[in-house]
Amino acid sequence: MQANLDTVKKPGRSVNDAFASHFAKSMFLTVLGLAILSFIGTRMFTHVDLNLYGYMVGTIVFLGRFFYRFIAWGERPPTKIFIKKGIKLLFRKTTPKTATEQLVTYRFIWNRGLYRWTQHIMMGWGCVIALLVTFPLVFSWMYFTMADNGMYTIVLFGMDIMTVPADGFIAFLSYNALNISAFMVIIGVSMALYRRLKNMQARAEQTFMYDFLPLYLLLFVSITGLALTFINIVLHGYGHQVMSLVHQYSVIITLIYMPFGKLAHIPFRPLSVFARNYREHYAEQGTKKCKVCGTGFVSVEQSNDVIGVLGINNMEFESKEGFHLAELCLPCRRKYRIAQFSGFATHHVKVKEANQNAKG
Repeated sequence: MQANLDTVKKPGRSVNDAFASHFAKSMFLTVLGLAILSFIGTRMFTHVDLNLYGYMVGTIVFLGRFFYRFIAWGERPPTKIFIKKGIKLLFRKTTPKTATEQLVTYRFIWNRGLYRWTQHIMMGWGCVIALLVTFPLVFSWMYFTMADNGMYTIVLFGMDIMTVPADGFIAFLSYNALNISAFMVIIGVSMALYRRLKNMQARAEQTFMYDFLPLYLLLFVSITGLALTFINIVLHGYGHQVMSLVHQYSVIITLIYMPFGKLAHIPFRPLSVFARNYREHYAEQGTKKCKVCGTGFVSVEQSNDVIGVLGINNMEFESKEGFHLAELCLPCRRKYRIAQFSGFATHHVKVKEANQNAKG
C-alpha cells in the first residue's frame, strides 16, 4: 500500500503541469525560442523589418498548426513506437547515408524514373531553399547592409559573417536565392501537373482539393514572387505595393494550409530516416516468415509491433487456423481475406501474384 502511494504523481511539481496540453507547451516553447533568437539576431530589436511582419504572423500560425498536427499524429500508438525506436536508432552508422538518400538526393524516387526524380528534386529543393532563406529574414536572424564603398555585408545573428562586392557572384546569389528557388518550383510543379493531366492512372487517382490545389498554391507563390523582381527591375517599382501584398497573402495562405494538406510531407519528410533505420535495423536481426508460404516479408520486430498495436486498439485478427493476419505476407493475406467470402481456402494455393514483387 505504501509503495502504491509513493508512485502517485504529486500535482504541481512538474513543468508539464503548467500547461494544458503537449500542444500548449510545444507552442509556448517554440514562440519563446523564436523571440529569444530574434532578440539576439536583431541586436536587441534594433534592426526589425516591419515589411516582413505579415510573413512573421503567418509563420507563427503555421508553426501552431504544424505542432497540432504533429502531436495529434504522434499520440497514436503506432507512431509512439515508430518515433521511440527511431530516436534510439538515430546514431546508426548508416544514418548519414540514409539521410542523404532520403533528404538530399531523393534516391528513393530514382526507381520511379528520371522524370519523376527531376520533378521531386526541383519542387523539394526549391521549397527547402525558399524556407531556408525566408525564415531567417522574417525573424531578422539574417539581414544585409551596404557600405558607401560598394561592399555588401551579410549579418547573421548580429555578427558580420561575410563582406563581398555588391556586384559579385556571391552577392548575386544572395539577391536572387528566392528567384532561383521560384524557378525550380515552377519547373517541378509544371512537370507534376503535366504528368497528372496526361497519365491516365494518375488522373483516376487525383482529386482537385488534395492533389492539384497544393500545386496551384506553390505555382502562384512562385509566379508572384518573380513578378516582384520583374516589377522592380523592368517597371522600376511601378505596382510594387499591390504585388507585394498579393505575394504576401499567397505565402501566408500557403503556410496556413500546409500542415493539413498534401504539402505536410515537406516538414514531415525528415522522419523518413526513422522509418528506413527501423526497417533496416530489425530486418538484420531476423525476418518474419509467412505462416502460409514461408516467405520472409518483414522483420520479426515489425510484425510483433503491428500485432501489439492492433491489440492496444482492441482489433484482433486471429484466424481459426491459429495465426494472426499480421503473420502473413501481403499476397497470402489477400488470398486469405478472399477465402472468407468465397469459402475456398485460396491462401493455400501456391500461386504468386504477378505484381507482388513490383518495384517503384
